[in-house]
Amino acid sequence: MYTSEYCDVRYIKEKNVVFVTWKKFCCRDDYRKPLEYALDIIKEYHCDYVADTRNGFENIPEDTSWVAEYFMPTAAEHGCGCIWFIIDESNSLKEELEGQQAGSEDKISFRYIYSLDDIAACK
Repeated sequence: MYTSEYCDVRYIKEKNVVFVTWKKFCCRDDYRKPLEYALDIIKEYHCDYVADTRNGFENIPEDTSWVAEYFMPTAAEHGCGCIWFIIDESNSLKEELEGQQAGSEDKISFRYIYSLDDIAACK
């Protein structure tokens, strides 16, 4: 498990997902290091990625580009078939999440859900 003041990252065996819970705004290395840890888990378990964005934030443009250009393709190469975004009822981060998704739909699927329990219903 990876824990910082910005997020927690853990593998959930029962759902075969790496689960990232964002706590507050961060950028650059504070944002990328947990995602690189998540990529290591994806590579080891060939699992999906789940991000709890309900306490999330909008990224700086450089991090959004890094996600689209590096994280998403690498996750797909390592066996991730779907990116799950846990959103709040109003999907307050809609533009940010769509920015991360842009250009990656041909490599990986994206789903928007309201809780971790919704993964079973969507698979």
